[in-house]
Amino acid sequence: MRTPANRELFAARVAMGWFSQEDAATAVSNAGREALRDRSYEVSVRTYRRWESANPGWPRPDQATAIRAAFGRGPEHLGFHLVGAGLVDIPSDTAVMIPPVKRRNALTAGAAVIGLPWLSSSAPGRTSPGELRIGDEEISSLQATASDLDAIDQRFGGDRLWRSAKMHLSWVHHVIDHGTYEEKAGQELHTIAGQLTTSLGWFCYDADQQAEARVYFSEALNTAMISGDYALATRTLSNMARQSVDLEKPREAVRFARTAEQYAAKWGAPPRVTALLAIRAAQGYARLGDEVNASITIKRAWRAFDQGRTDRDPEWTTFLNEAELVCLEGMCRADLGQHKRAVRLLDRSSALQDIEHSRNRGMCLAQLAHAAVHDQDFDRTADAALESLKLIEGGQSSTRTRRQLSVVRDSLGPHKTAPRVCETFDLLTHHIA
Repeated sequence: MRTPANRELFAARVAMGWFSQEDAATAVSNAGREALRDRSYEVSVRTYRRWESANPGWPRPDQATAIRAAFGRGPEHLGFHLVGAGLVDIPSDTAVMIPPVKRRNALTAGAAVIGLPWLSSSAPGRTSPGELRIGDEEISSLQATASDLDAIDQRFGGDRLWRSAKMHLSWVHHVIDHGTYEEKAGQELHTIAGQLTTSLGWFCYDADQQAEARVYFSEALNTAMISGDYALATRTLSNMARQSVDLEKPREAVRFARTAEQYAAKWGAPPRVTALLAIRAAQGYARLGDEVNASITIKRAWRAFDQGRTDRDPEWTTFLNEAELVCLEGMCRADLGQHKRAVRLLDRSSALQDIEHSRNRGMCLAQLAHAAVHDQDFDRTADAALESLKLIEGGQSSTRTRRQLSVVRDSLGPHKTAPRVCETFDLLTHHIA
């Protein structure tokens, strides 16, 4: 069978398990009926076949919505040709840029669930039923919600957050596809969507939904490439580097961190970004057992960090306080087998971290407990594990932390005769396993 010219859409179709264009057309039609709330909606096989041809034109607004609902990503990531700035939906049979149009669709269902009251039919921005007008107030609401999600993640973790974030991202895409807005607002909407996509990838990563995380990171990176958003590319590659360490792909982690540094240079990133990317690379080197390069990049991270904050620091670097950088260095030292040094660093970090970053403190405590096992300091292991468990019982929902505590429990197995070890082992088994 000959591979269609639009390889991106073809690959996405096969990944979904739709091995014929007829199957895909049916699936997109079904998704469109639900998303558009139109029982008669249908995408013909002929239309779908045209989408898998070379350089397909931008789909109509209703088709873009159906595609997004079916594949979980927008046309911009599925090989469709972007015309002009790509801020409005262009019918596939025209190559002429058209001004913003009134995209009409009933978006009121589910508005209350996502907590965006301005999406309701009685919201001030509407001039007629079903019309969704986007201005400064609506943009601010979307930005604030995205920021709130990041803040909640820092305190409580991603387990119960990624689904809400996924729904919010879906509404942002609906706003892009169906709203009435000026070009500047359109650019801001696409920026919000890109940032929210990489945040969602991080939430999935923290919830141990690794395959989902990879999908969202890839989509965010594609968005950054298309739009020339170097800051988004930098942030996403940093996230991917961190995930790669946990996936036991340290060489990939170093490569992602180094590539992120190249993009950071393109927008003149401030020192706090430099510090973050250096410690990401250091984690990759440490997992590789490369002590020389790990130590060099750790020192570089601290030099950049010590330059302090600036008014140019992006919001996504605010988590990198002294406590977090100390924790990340401690994790590097543990990976290098320097367990006594790791214990000192992780103990210091757990004492420094504030309540707004409780998720990071919980992870740090779990890492401390593990390093202490290797250091044969079982009292410290017990105390750190108990503190981490208290955070979990207090509402923290990070699967990464739970998984790390499972590693602690398993590492205690050979030491059950030592004081407090059996008690700690049983406690972790009861609460984590």
